[in-house]
Amino acid sequence: MGTAIKDVFNLTLVSEIAAELHRAHTPFDATAFVAHSMDGLDKLELTGRAAHIAEALHKYLPKPFSEAAAVIEAALGPELPATGEIGLIQLRYMPHLAFVQKYGLDDYEASIRVQEELTKRFTAEFSIRAFLVKYPERTYAQMLAWTGHENAHLRRLASEGVRPRLPWAPRLHAYQQDPRPVLDILERLKDDPILYVRRSVANNLNDIAKDHPMLTIETCRRWAVDASEGRTWIIRHALRSLVKAGNKDAICILGGTENPSVNIDDISITPQRVSLGEAVRLSFEIKSTAPEAQRLLIDYAVHFVKANGGTRPKVFKLRTLTLQPNEKTTLNAIVSFAELKTRRHYPGRHHIDVLINGEPYPLGDFELTP
Repeated sequence: MGTAIKDVFNLTLVSEIAAELHRAHTPFDATAFVAHSMDGLDKLELTGRAAHIAEALHKYLPKPFSEAAAVIEAALGPELPATGEIGLIQLRYMPHLAFVQKYGLDDYEASIRVQEELTKRFTAEFSIRAFLVKYPERTYAQMLAWTGHENAHLRRLASEGVRPRLPWAPRLHAYQQDPRPVLDILERLKDDPILYVRRSVANNLNDIAKDHPMLTIETCRRWAVDASEGRTWIIRHALRSLVKAGNKDAICILGGTENPSVNIDDISITPQRVSLGEAVRLSFEIKSTAPEAQRLLIDYAVHFVKANGGTRPKVFKLRTLTLQPNEKTTLNAIVSFAELKTRRHYPGRHHIDVLINGEPYPLGDFELTP
């Protein structure tokens, strides 16, 4: 068993945070801060630990909030590179951001300033949302300004912070209902030179597609005109949920052939009976039967058994390829039934389809046993 992510918040890290703050502000009581932070910490999960340490920050950092924010800024370590590769150690700044989110809402200027610095070392995508809710126009104007900032982390925050459906965060219902302000931000970032920023733009558009599919399709269709390689990458990833759902407009934007003509042969699903913790191997041959070349976006759907005995399909990406007339190729995939925190597996008959430009072709079934 590996170490749980929550365990990054332990005595060693809390002591390091205390030492950093003490060096920045010698009256900071590092010993008392560590004792307060560690009291009951082992009983909490990741976000609970961050919130618990944030309470200790509130107790032992100076008042008012602006002075506390200045101490946090003075104690910060080096900035992350603009690649977006955040390691576990960067979680050390989760309590700082939880502190800003909870205790800085009444000091807008100081909170925005310290979040600008913190997002260069971790990400302020969660904390900034509280300010979008309390100060919607002012914070939105700030995020528009960040789209032109020289620092990639702030440009990325401008997009990630306004995502209507940001995972592990409360939804921004105003932007779910009317995402046009979000699109104004994304327009400014669609040709950003940094993949870290472009990935956020794509994920944001994918969020919008779940509530406003046609608006996302119209945006991607417009962006596809004379698109750079970077913008093409955004479009492809922004449309992924619509492609998995078989949306014909999304598939056509990505160059997929409408009404593909293919044969599926030599299907193999092994083993036919699999136990929890094992895997099923899938193989099939696809042959083009059209008189011209076809561009094919190929996914596969596993109809997982639910707790009530019914099934629900989950779509997985496979490949995008172009087949000439009569050309054929063999594709393979593995369906794992390893234990996951994000999906629980239930015994029963599972069905698999291959989706070719959104069209389902049945491949067969297999049995998952306890």
